[in-house]
Amino acid sequence: MSNTTKSLAVAGAVAAALTAVTTTTASAQAKEKCYGVSLAGQNDCAAGPGTTCAGTSTVDYQGNAWTLVDAGTCTEIELPEMADGTERSGSLEALERDLPS
Repeated sequence: MSNTTKSLAVAGAVAAALTAVTTTTASAQAKEKCYGVSLAGQNDCAAGPGTTCAGTSTVDYQGNAWTLVDAGTCTEIELPEMADGTERSGSLEALERDLPS
């Protein structure tokens, strides 16, 4: 294999790697943490004191557990009403509702 062919192969590999990184970064930027929308055990992370991370929420729609959602959609997610009939919605900050007892 000539030096030119090797150089082109290396340049192609570097270009492919950079494209993959750019795509991953763009995808991550299109998401945001949304608190209070995940079902028990299906959160992405941060489920309050005494928990470790992903999958550790113990209550449906736990207010201090978040899930990644498409940016700009968090507060638009349709959720069932709370037991007292109050409307429930997602939040970009941790909530004090639906916490485990």
